[in-house]
Amino acid sequence: MRIDNHTPKQDGFYMPSELSEHRCTYILWPERGDNWRHNAEKAEHVFTEVARTIAKYEPVVLCVSPREYPVALNLNLPNVQVVEMTSNDSWIRDCGATFVINGRGNMRAVDWSFNAWGGLVNGLYFPWDQDDLVAAKMCAIEAVNRYRLSDFVLEGGSIHSDGEGTILTTEECLLDPGRNPDMTKEEIEEKLKEYLGAEKVLWLPKGIYMDEDTNGHVDNICQFVAPGKVVLAWEDNEEDPQYERSKAALDYLESETDAKGRKIEVVKIHVPNPILITKEESSGVDIVEGTFPRNEGDRLPASYVNYYNCNGAIILPVFNDPHDEEAIKTLQELFPNKKVEPIYAREILLGGGNIHCITQQVPKP
Repeated sequence: MRIDNHTPKQDGFYMPSELSEHRCTYILWPERGDNWRHNAEKAEHVFTEVARTIAKYEPVVLCVSPREYPVALNLNLPNVQVVEMTSNDSWIRDCGATFVINGRGNMRAVDWSFNAWGGLVNGLYFPWDQDDLVAAKMCAIEAVNRYRLSDFVLEGGSIHSDGEGTILTTEECLLDPGRNPDMTKEEIEEKLKEYLGAEKVLWLPKGIYMDEDTNGHVDNICQFVAPGKVVLAWEDNEEDPQYERSKAALDYLESETDAKGRKIEVVKIHVPNPILITKEESSGVDIVEGTFPRNEGDRLPASYVNYYNCNGAIILPVFNDPHDEEAIKTLQELFPNKKVEPIYAREILLGGGNIHCITQQVPKP
């Protein structure tokens, strides 16, 4: 059922923290050859590892196109439900539903408009019509009502909630002309509050350097680890372009309070050393007019902050980098009751995102 007359906030619903208990996790299977090299053959192995790892801690719903359905079904992954679902690509964090709950054990979902990160202005591909239906299909599977915003574009990776009234986002993304160019920052903020049941929005200036695919999604640079406490992707080298972005985010966060009036505590996690696309990696991607290119030598927006927080574990992207162990150690200290599960995720990064981007949680009301 679609609800058009009210907003989640009016109905007493809000977006819970990702740290709260999940019913399950949704993942979309990779397929398109103009984004994933060698027709996603290599990406499929990493997606499988992510699904298998999460499934040790909570159920996984793996959504797969009709063509790839037999392949995914034959993987025979424990605690993984394979469902047939058509899409344009595999970034379910961004095109999928944002689930909201109330205090009485009920759940609904927000179905944002999706336009491939910028539509005809600066989007990554066309068409995106099947991606824009993914959220509604998830709601049908979960048998929940949805709030459909046909006039407001938003991706799930551009927001993060503490579950207590505070939302994180970036100006670089939400104020990009490819999203909602006719709305002011204040109007966008009000929309977030109404549809996420929030009281305050924290606007970081920018995301990770070279995160051009998403225009600087917040889930690649900053996440809540507890109410009033965040991890921030950090760069010590003042000559690196990431330093200025991380420093601006730090200065902003340290000057702000959350919806409850708490000062924001910031824990730094150093980004990996610069990761560049190799000639072999670039040549494996199909060149199609109108899609985002993967050129040799381009720097990838690598970050450890793009991890996924499931019921009993932190699913962490690693890159065979000297900073890997530091990231594992920091997150294990932050989450002593969870297991940090590192996954070599360069292949997901080559597609334009990482583990948080390919997952979407369904809360347990």
